[in-house]
Amino acid sequence: MTGDPAGRILAALDRLAGDLPALGLAVSGGGDSIAMMHVAAEWARGRRLMVATVDHGLREGSAEEADEVARAARALGLPHAILLWRRDTQQGNLMAQARDARLRLLSGWAQRNELPAVALGHTANDLAETLVMRLARGSGIDGLAAMAEWRDAFGMRWLRPMLGAGRADLRDWLSARGIGWIDDPTNDNADYDRVRARQAIASLGLDVSGLARSAGHIGDARDALSAYAALVSKEAEAERGSLTLSRAALREAPPEIRRRILVAACRWVTGGDYPPRRATLLHALEAVMAQGRVTLDGAMISPTATGLRVTREAAAAQRAGATTDKIWDRRWTIGGLAPGQHVAALGFDALSRLPWRDSGLLRDEAAASPAIWQGEALVAPLLLREAAAWTIRPLRGAADFRRLVKAH
Repeated sequence: MTGDPAGRILAALDRLAGDLPALGLAVSGGGDSIAMMHVAAEWARGRRLMVATVDHGLREGSAEEADEVARAARALGLPHAILLWRRDTQQGNLMAQARDARLRLLSGWAQRNELPAVALGHTANDLAETLVMRLARGSGIDGLAAMAEWRDAFGMRWLRPMLGAGRADLRDWLSARGIGWIDDPTNDNADYDRVRARQAIASLGLDVSGLARSAGHIGDARDALSAYAALVSKEAEAERGSLTLSRAALREAPPEIRRRILVAACRWVTGGDYPPRRATLLHALEAVMAQGRVTLDGAMISPTATGLRVTREAAAAQRAGATTDKIWDRRWTIGGLAPGQHVAALGFDALSRLPWRDSGLLRDEAAASPAIWQGEALVAPLLLREAAAWTIRPLRGAADFRRLVKAH
């Protein structure tokens, strides 16, 4: 990949963020993100730019490196913040935990500073490496497809304006301008999948730009499937925090389209950032299409006379606990609570004392619904027909479901 990397980045920033009054930049200090920061500073032309570095504290010297990025940002006149993460458990996948923590920390920082989007420094090399890694894992089309130039997750819009630039070109661009960067020693540690993929690409002499183009072509195929899934699910109905899908439309659709629709439905109901595991979801699909009822990652899928009803699993709603905040269970917006009142799941015990059948809700759906509690007294707003002092509305509507069907 040759040519002017800065020109490609500038064009991508115009396309992705040209109408934004402000933009956050996630800068680790490596060559890719340092190049992004310098190009974005040139591009801003009056826009408000802010820079953040996440210090995961996973290796010695990370704090000093974050301070070095802060100095580089301030030299460009850009405000900089260091976001600290300290792992709270020794269980699970460290890299996955660090990635999610990074996005959550950056999202919180951006929201506090009223930044509508955050730019990340992924390049064409990341596209190529991800494709090789996912091939080795036997991933489906979504895993093999190129990273999207933008996506919404963790309450924030993420932009990737660097996907058209290669790592070597960016370092040549920095060197020609006397701009330094930090080389992360973990980039040479073959214990990591990405490093092994990078080494395999180099040892086989594979063309990074060619691999990136292949990932882009797979992305085009993914987008076509998503568009078809959106057409199949256009009759979906959203009501009181639950979703009803047409069984006839699903039955006529290919399995991959059914899978995509069900993924979107589960995420719509639960507010989950990630889809259910593929094997688990395919098993659930078989059971549901055979008239069975299943639970899946906090959602319950129940067959009805003409469709599938996707609702919140009652046990998952109970685990959400109680709140006096404006959002409950990542599903409902709350307003009008009086002092001493809180919102929590209605639950089965309370349900037995109420005429829930008159509400038109399924039993589990009613048990998962929000209730206003004050001591032992309660009111179940979704079971009421009359006006109430509180406002409890679903956080997501039908348009959000359609967006999730087409999401990357």
